[in-house]
Amino acid sequence: MDNFKNDLDIKLVALDMDGTLLNNNGQISEANRLAIKAAQDKGIYVVLSTGRSLMTSREHADALELTSYLVTVNGSEIWDEKRELVERNLVKAELIEWMWQLTKQHKTKFWAISTERNWHDEMPEDIKNIEWLKFGFNIDDDATRELILKELEAKGEFELSNSAMKNIEVNPFGINKAKGLSIVCSRLGIEMKHVMAVGDSRNDLMMIKEAGLGIAMGNAQDVVKEAADWVTATNEEDGVAQAIRKWVL
Repeated sequence: MDNFKNDLDIKLVALDMDGTLLNNNGQISEANRLAIKAAQDKGIYVVLSTGRSLMTSREHADALELTSYLVTVNGSEIWDEKRELVERNLVKAELIEWMWQLTKQHKTKFWAISTERNWHDEMPEDIKNIEWLKFGFNIDDDATRELILKELEAKGEFELSNSAMKNIEVNPFGINKAKGLSIVCSRLGIEMKHVMAVGDSRNDLMMIKEAGLGIAMGNAQDVVKEAADWVTATNEEDGVAQAIRKWVL
């Protein structure tokens, strides 16, 4: 593994937020903060690559004094170091409406992210006039979740993932964190083989597979651990800091 480390030459660290960078209270530990600062001081780009929108991730990026890009809403939006929009990929409004009807039919909880705000278990009257980035289902019942997943797959218009075992996240087809990171890398002149990506859920799977070094959290879903090159500690045990200190610093 040490030879592997020497060949890597990590130039960019991509971090998922929930279940990865953040502990279960939604906070960044001191150990994680210090490791990220040390990486940035060494000239490594640190990029948050999250299912969250800019609205709910920006505060953390600013607190960490990140000087790089942000990949938000699973790659539906990419922001530069000035927090100006680089790219945006929308879900068609009629598909959002169709998914909302699915939640009513199956009596499930849901959320949706538009370019303006986040919606939870409620929708605006003018769905058609809003730009939508992502839709999410929260489904406790496994059978119902499988049923809805099959309906979504049958449409053939979506990139499907999750950020927890009980949910389904829906982005436009072909849009994911790996795609977002590849755009960031091309703008920075970095190859994906020089990226370390860290995550815990299915929405991290593609970036973990496509990065030069894919790291799964100790609390990651099994499918993510299987795809990863290395498994670090959990999000309650400063797993991000441990990965940065082992592979980057």
